[in-house]
Amino acid sequence: MGIALTRAAQWTKGRLEATSLNEALLKDIVHFVEQFNSRYPEEAGVVFTEPLKWATALQASDFTAEYEFSGSSVHSRETDEDGSPLLQLTPPDISVCSFGQLSKLLQLANDSKLEEAQACLEANREPVLMMMGPSLAAAEGKDPSALPLLDTVMEGDQSTKAELKVKLFHILQELDKQLLNSSITPLSKEVRLSPAAVKHDVELLKSVCGAGEKKPLKSVCYTSDYEFNNGCHSPPWRQVHGEIAYLIIEPCDTEPLFITCSTDGVYLNSGVEQEGEENAYDRQSEVYKDLVTLLKSKSSHFADIISKQDFVIQGEPPTTLKIPHVEAVDLEERGQTLRSYEHQEKNVHEKARQQLSLNKSGGMKKLEPSLKWKNLGLTSPHEEAGEKKARKSTGSEKNTEGRSKSPKSESKKKADFSGSPLLACLSSQKMKSPAGATGNEVFSESSSDSEEDEEQGERRGESHTDLPSEYWQIQKLVKYLKGGNQTATVIALCSMRDFNLGQETCQLAIRDVGGLEVLINLLDTDEVKCKIGSLKILKEISRNSQIRRAIADFGGLQTMVAILDSPDKELKCLAAETIANVAKFRRARRTVHQYGGIKRLESYRIAIQTEGMIEDLVKNLNCDNQELQMHCASAIFKCAEDKQTRDLVRQYEGLQPLVALLNEADNKQLLAAVTGAIWKCSISMENVAKFEGYKALEMLVGLLTDQPEEVLVNVVGALGECAQRPVNRTTIRKSGGIPPLVSLLTGTNQALLVNVTRAVGACATEPENMTIIDRLDGVRLLWSLLKNPNPDVQASAAWAICPCIENAKDAGELVRSFVGGLELIVNLLKSPNKEVLASVCAAIAKIAKDEENLAVITDHGVVPMLANLTNTADDKLRRYLAEAIAQCCMWGRNRVAFGEAGAVGSLVHYLRSKEPSVHQATAQALFQLSKEPNNCITMHESGVVKLLLRMMGSTDEVLQEAAAGCVANIRRLALANEKAKYG
Repeated sequence: MGIALTRAAQWTKGRLEATSLNEALLKDIVHFVEQFNSRYPEEAGVVFTEPLKWATALQASDFTAEYEFSGSSVHSRETDEDGSPLLQLTPPDISVCSFGQLSKLLQLANDSKLEEAQACLEANREPVLMMMGPSLAAAEGKDPSALPLLDTVMEGDQSTKAELKVKLFHILQELDKQLLNSSITPLSKEVRLSPAAVKHDVELLKSVCGAGEKKPLKSVCYTSDYEFNNGCHSPPWRQVHGEIAYLIIEPCDTEPLFITCSTDGVYLNSGVEQEGEENAYDRQSEVYKDLVTLLKSKSSHFADIISKQDFVIQGEPPTTLKIPHVEAVDLEERGQTLRSYEHQEKNVHEKARQQLSLNKSGGMKKLEPSLKWKNLGLTSPHEEAGEKKARKSTGSEKNTEGRSKSPKSESKKKADFSGSPLLACLSSQKMKSPAGATGNEVFSESSSDSEEDEEQGERRGESHTDLPSEYWQIQKLVKYLKGGNQTATVIALCSMRDFNLGQETCQLAIRDVGGLEVLINLLDTDEVKCKIGSLKILKEISRNSQIRRAIADFGGLQTMVAILDSPDKELKCLAAETIANVAKFRRARRTVHQYGGIKRLESYRIAIQTEGMIEDLVKNLNCDNQELQMHCASAIFKCAEDKQTRDLVRQYEGLQPLVALLNEADNKQLLAAVTGAIWKCSISMENVAKFEGYKALEMLVGLLTDQPEEVLVNVVGALGECAQRPVNRTTIRKSGGIPPLVSLLTGTNQALLVNVTRAVGACATEPENMTIIDRLDGVRLLWSLLKNPNPDVQASAAWAICPCIENAKDAGELVRSFVGGLELIVNLLKSPNKEVLASVCAAIAKIAKDEENLAVITDHGVVPMLANLTNTADDKLRRYLAEAIAQCCMWGRNRVAFGEAGAVGSLVHYLRSKEPSVHQATAQALFQLSKEPNNCITMHESGVVKLLLRMMGSTDEVLQEAAAGCVANIRRLALANEKAKYG
């Protein structure tokens, strides 16, 4: 992190510049720190040599109950050996002494986490020195495996703590590599300005300058007309910073613009009128790719005029330099220290210059991008280059074997398929997409939706220096695979399996020489031995994220899905295991679903049930082999979404062994599988009753802290299901489960947020629990999740808000205290997701019980929005929509407004639903609407009386009264009309 911040980050006067590269670095650092507690729980407790200190925007109110408060000051309960808190806040100053506290702090910061990270880094320019101390920091940039530092660090310290400190240092070095490599990637793709490009653009702009409203600009001039041999107008001491020229451009509608043109792009400066004061060169705006783009953003007159013109200039010079590919570098290359960012850039330009010279001397065609200003806007050479690049990236490419290579998936999400490989792709029979509909992009709800492994795979730097001999030996074997007969192919496959295929070098060796295409093509042959040998290799190497994507690109999943129909059991099992490895990102899962893979695998689930395998799985939960226990628990996890499986697990007495395995907290893979199985088994209340007797809830509450996210998702999911029973809501509170549940509302994992909101909402139905949730600011955290882009999170948060409002002491005042909160929830009525709509309607029905809040949401347009939703056939939405309409009728002219918006006739149709809960809510809404005479007329014309008369005989007293009241209002209106007519 230290070298990356020094060499790659862009600084100006001690501050990080507002550039896309810096933003990307900050996001990577924030993501790393946020995940630190779950990924490195032991190293998270290492105390820094010196605390990191900075001025923070956080206040005491932003911290949760796990911290100690003293007025406006806050400190952590976690302390060092001397008893000093690891986090101390005395606004605006904060000091932090461990990654564990840094991780929690960023989670508390929510939307301002990037600003906090930037403030911290700007105030602590040498963070590794402060964290690790001089002895370790001095070794930064060296090979971690070669550090002879452990004995030095251990002097005067306990060996365990010293080892952890060295491990932490190694983790930071790996982060540094990732940051450096990720910063190089955008540079290698960047189209950079050249002096020729700037000169050409300036001449073009000068040609359209002049007086009059039809001219886009008044004038364009250099601050210095002197041109150096390299084409630059900037002085030599500024050219070393990549600056080409300084311009003064006078638009027709703004003050003159002082502009710097550099190899990175163009931007406004502080007012360079001639060579002089250094601070005049300071950047004062964001960086634009060319002059046209900058001018269009700063002058509306320029943009308008240009959009109406058609300027075409002939004879364009070469205008851009495309930086060639830059290999990712390690922290040390052959004994040399890492070259500076500027030195790398200089070498890159030198190579580009040499290449251009070769093109000229060799008589090759010179590339001359055209500069055309079109009538619908301006397209500079740099924009055209970008467009060509975009067209190339979106088109499909053919590989050497003739297969179509798909573009990369846009999704960046990942599913957890740990556990039994054969069952890893199993999905529930009722699969729902985030939008609530079934289709090609549906997945098992037991899968999380992050594809972080793909992103990390792309960022990993690859270096082919000092490759082991295995790399070249594997490449020779791949050549035999390509050209050999059946016998040679089988021998080559067997020989290849003798290598350590779990090693990344071996995996990439197969990929680099085209071995993946060959292995996948072998799956299409009729030779079973070749298929089995190929799948055994693919199964091992597909644990690599880059290999997974390549297999999906080459069409391997389609072939493996077809193999699932094979009569050969070994072949089918290998195909299922490989599919489980590959299907860890969304595009791959979608492919499996599209080609019928889920249907063929949901058959494995039936076989597991009908062949008596559940009993065997339960028996093996009691064995001494933890790996076998993990696979059995994972199989139950994947299958227990089906009620029959849950019942079988209970009948074969598998619930108690699952609870007993919760004690194996050190084995995180086993713990994840076990908690997942408990979660899915808890969907049946009969199983929950058993878990209560085994004290499972108390153990689950103990797992709410310091666990990986995959474990937390399952633990919270289980607590959410168990909390549907009142006795368990009390147990969770008495076991101290409410505070950690509320603290998890600040996380970012979407699957975890869905489960934790459900659990908090269930707990909130108990007034005593609600008191704790309110004190911990849980309702505000739930409300903030309504802004989450994931509709599943939005819906789950809205459902949880309902019991919170119902059981809060002063719910009306509580809701009004959230600035913009009511407008936010009303605007969610525009969502296309039916689950979101239903949950928001339910929340609005609770909110509208407070007259003042009802007035506010009426002002925000709740009536027409609700009315627009009435034409729906979804019974769940109908029920809560009718409840919301009934409550909203209590204010002003809302009854009239609902009638005018056409909601009444649609509501009458709800009475024909087969769902009793819809009848009750609809009758209550119609009763309130019937207090307006015009609505009564609409109801009568829609045939409501006949429907309500039947419901007046219902055993549901609420439905009886509402139906009778509505009919009475209609009858009174009819009698009044008759009396007025006949006297």
